[in-house]
Amino acid sequence: MTAAFLVMFSSVTVNAESELKVSALSAVLYCADNGQVIYEKSAHEKRAIASITKIMTAIIALESECDKEVKFTYNMIAEGSSMYLQVGDVLKLSELVKGMMMISGNDAANAIAIAIGGSKEKFADLMNEKAHEIGMKDTHFVTPSGLDDEMHYSTAYDMALLCSYAMKNEKFREIVSQKSMKVAFVSPENKVQTYVNHNKLLSLYDKCIGIKTGFTKKAGRTLTSCAESDGVRLIAVTLNDGDDWNDHISMHEYGFSQTEKRCFSENTEIAVVGSKVQNIKVISDKAEIVLSKDMEVEKKIYMPHFLYAPVEKGKEIGEVKYCINGRVVSESKIFTAESCLYEE
Repeated sequence: MTAAFLVMFSSVTVNAESELKVSALSAVLYCADNGQVIYEKSAHEKRAIASITKIMTAIIALESECDKEVKFTYNMIAEGSSMYLQVGDVLKLSELVKGMMMISGNDAANAIAIAIGGSKEKFADLMNEKAHEIGMKDTHFVTPSGLDDEMHYSTAYDMALLCSYAMKNEKFREIVSQKSMKVAFVSPENKVQTYVNHNKLLSLYDKCIGIKTGFTKKAGRTLTSCAESDGVRLIAVTLNDGDDWNDHISMHEYGFSQTEKRCFSENTEIAVVGSKVQNIKVISDKAEIVLSKDMEVEKKIYMPHFLYAPVEKGKEIGEVKYCINGRVVSESKIFTAESCLYEE
């Protein structure tokens, strides 16, 4: 009978720095690798979020028919930041996403919403469904672009969840990591336009790999960013922050000082019935887990209490699950490290 026969705890200690302070009204620093909130400030307070809304618009588009061609129409025209699309222009959905994420084109956001949802209102329903799926409990979308609306809001924490989800998408990750991108039009034929990314953090901070800026008078400056260092991926979100570039660099540097990636593996023994060898060694694949300061990892090993001879080396006999706060963050297979014969 296979059972969990061992539960262990392991913790990591890293050098602590002075308490982090940011200018934002709301902020969160989130570890995408283990779901740990490293720093928060009014992280669950509902606020206007401006154009970081477009992260949701982009991920819905990239998870749909990316090659779908969209003809720009009058009802897609938008105020504010723009790709300056003209009525009659034709672009693929994936190209609209590029322009939208580079220069925060509201016209591109409207075009994506109407092309996928049939209307901005129906697309908002898709956005809210996706938010529920991701676990964004304090969010409600009304527009695909983030233009101010009393019923359009989110929180720093919810946006961190969205960023973590979006950055798992290879196409999305490739787009938001670029300082500029060329957008190819289907019509006018052979038209190619270069758009420069508004996210200056990509140039200011070499560990930054995305994500998105935003601004309206009501929301103030909003910023989401993702950074990587030594195998650790962090998400920073600030809402209404007049010093967001510096705050994000400080948040990420603080976060990297509070986390590390550690390697876990199992090396134990199991009893054997029907052999002169009473026990043989078993090992597991290595698991790399990112741990934050004072975090504990629960290790649960699932394998039989004993094996019957003969036993071959390399036989898979179980697994080990590594959990943080009850959530499985990594799994490894357990194999026999040696063989033994049947002997009466």
